[in-house]
Amino acid sequence: MKLLRVGAPGRERPAALDDSGRLRDLGDHLDPHRPWTSQDLDRARAALREQDLPELDPQGLRTGPPLPRPGIVVCIGLNYRDHAAETGAALPAEPVVFLKMPSTVVGPGDEVLVPRGSTRTDYEVELGVVLGRRVRYLADLDEARAAIAGYVVSHDVSEREFQLDRGGQWDKGKNCETFNPLGPWFVTADEVPDPGALGLRLWVNGELRQDGNTRDMVFGVAEIVLHLSRFMVLEAGDVINTGTPAGVALGRPDPKPYLRAGDVVELEIDGLGRMRHPVGNA
Repeated sequence: MKLLRVGAPGRERPAALDDSGRLRDLGDHLDPHRPWTSQDLDRARAALREQDLPELDPQGLRTGPPLPRPGIVVCIGLNYRDHAAETGAALPAEPVVFLKMPSTVVGPGDEVLVPRGSTRTDYEVELGVVLGRRVRYLADLDEARAAIAGYVVSHDVSEREFQLDRGGQWDKGKNCETFNPLGPWFVTADEVPDPGALGLRLWVNGELRQDGNTRDMVFGVAEIVLHLSRFMVLEAGDVINTGTPAGVALGRPDPKPYLRAGDVVELEIDGLGRMRHPVGNA
């Protein structure tokens, strides 16, 4: 099932794409603002299958973030072998964890804002994992997989000076406004049989900058969920960004091609869709 939310910011309405690609209204079956559990998604799937849901005309409709605002976005750093190599970092012995505030989340076509004073705003295409239930002290990888509701294309935008040169506190460079577009759809886990074999790509102004595959992850999706459950309690609707492949501006030769106002970034992951958003100034 491919879910999305359409409408003005703060007034998005849940919808789904049916088998023929038509947009169907799920506003009577999913709360537009409360995080969705796996049980909520089961009911929405049944409604999409069994009922003649109203069709929505996508013409002129803004597509917002495809799921209600998460309680938190948990991110995994240096989780691709080629990305660690391009930044000169050793492969981590266990997942590197940092957090993003839910206020960073915007829609797939919304503007990403270069922060005031920034000279090193960077791009990162990532596989986002969406949880469908509470995660706490999971027993094994099977239980971790069962907690995953689905997947989404995530853009983990970073400001490298804030991240690396302002006290070494990654959160400073990761939590600027608009720094986590999600979209275009939230794809339920049943439609992604192997999250460990997905191609993911990113373009800036039409130039391919990142072209990787999740098989290059140091820690796989279920392994990450299991690991996090030992250190924190996560809830349904929370998002985990699982790392980025090589090709970020930080890892390229000088002059490094950091983002500037007027740029256009496009991102896609196999089976999860493609999003395109402009870059502006804060």
